[in-house]
Amino acid sequence: MSIVPDHVITYSPALTVVPTYECFNRCTYCNFRVDPGQDTWLSRSQLAQQLAKAKSQGLVEILVLSGEVHPNSPRRAAWLRHIAEICNLALQQGLLPHTNVGPLSEAEMAQLQTVNVSMGLMLEQMTPSLLQTVHRHAPSKVPERRLAQLNQAGRLRIPFTTGLLLGIGESANDRIETLQAIARSHDHWGHIQEVILQPHQPGSRQQQARAGFSAEALADFVKTAKQHLPAEITVQIPPNLMADHQYLLTAIANGARDLGGLGPKDEVNPDYLHPTPENLRPILLEAGWQLRPRLPIYPQYDNWLSPQLRQTVQAWRRRLVADRPRERLGQKGC
Repeated sequence: MSIVPDHVITYSPALTVVPTYECFNRCTYCNFRVDPGQDTWLSRSQLAQQLAKAKSQGLVEILVLSGEVHPNSPRRAAWLRHIAEICNLALQQGLLPHTNVGPLSEAEMAQLQTVNVSMGLMLEQMTPSLLQTVHRHAPSKVPERRLAQLNQAGRLRIPFTTGLLLGIGESANDRIETLQAIARSHDHWGHIQEVILQPHQPGSRQQQARAGFSAEALADFVKTAKQHLPAEITVQIPPNLMADHQYLLTAIANGARDLGGLGPKDEVNPDYLHPTPENLRPILLEAGWQLRPRLPIYPQYDNWLSPQLRQTVQAWRRRLVADRPRERLGQKGC
């Protein structure tokens, strides 16, 4: 089947690196965290093994995803240095770090900006009532605090990824208000690359049982997201949380264009394995879509980077071009 040039779905070949699972938040749906003081932080030797494996598997992105150390904790500075060191070591291996570790001060974000090609934070929902339910014991989930991170990233000129968590007690109108908040931030700063639409799915470690957000509802919600987000923002969906390929293809037909990081493990949803690109490619191809790898920074943001980071990114772009010499490249392909 011939592929229309703009019929491209992207994904990031990614490894998630976790500095620590400890987190002072206790969201009732979480399958990731452990209590503060109950986790040994990732060691340098463990990191070296993970980075070597990532290189051997041809992965590109190092997604640094951490539990949160309290802003007033005496260990906060050490935690931030630990994250920065992980990013720096990844860069030394020629890999591209993308960090998502919760709300940061402007100074903290600026420090990590020097060793990341992009960063992210899920806005989740602009819904204060959730602070009385699923976020009752999650101080950093105050909606205004998380929205401030989006604007802070814009001021610092950091290419940014954010998203919605769907099915945690919000209303349909709440979801639209969250999309609109993201759109306003991007309209002002022009910095948001992607918006993730992540459906809550029940896991084996969550504190409180909650039904999942269905794949059918997610596929339909893509249309709503496209209506309220600027056209240049890519809508991302997680294929491991959509077991039925029918709804994955429907979500793509409705405007989703990215499948996120596909790697060895989904740390946030460990009960749901990522499909491999090799498994996804024929499913998409049959429907007329080409699956292509991308970098964790979109091409239009390359000039926001320092010269050193930009050099590493552009080397990866040349490599991706060389890996598919017979294809005409669209801008989002790498």
